[in-house]
Amino acid sequence: MSLAFAGSIGMTLVILACALPDLNSWWPFIVVIFYLLAPLPTMLMKRFNDYSGSGNANMDLAVFITMGIVVSSFALPIIMARVNAIAWTACNFTLCGNIVVYLTFIGFFLTLYQEDTDYSLW
Repeated sequence: MSLAFAGSIGMTLVILACALPDLNSWWPFIVVIFYLLAPLPTMLMKRFNDYSGSGNANMDLAVFITMGIVVSSFALPIIMARVNAIAWTACNFTLCGNIVVYLTFIGFFLTLYQEDTDYSLW
C-alpha cells in the first residue's frame, strides 16, 4: 500500500512538472520511458540466472546497464533545463519525482526478492 502511494506521489511530481500553467511543457514526461526501462535488465538477468556458483558477470552487466538508465533519467532534465527547453522549476519537480520513483523501485525489489526466514523456523 505504501509503495503504491509513494509511486503515485513520484508520478504526480513528474506530471506537475509538465502540467503547471507556468511550465506548460511536456518534455519532462520523457523520464517515464526511463522508469519503464530501468528494471528490465535486472529482471531479465534474475530470470535467466544459471546459479552455477561461478562469477556472475551477467548480473554485473545488468546492474551496470540499469545504473546507466537511472543516471540518464537524472541527467536528461538537467540538460533540458540548461538549454532552456524546460524551466528549472520543472527540472526540480522531475528530479524529486525521480528520487521518489526510484526509491519505490528499490523498496519493491527488496520486498520481492527477500528471503522468507520467518517460516523456516517451523
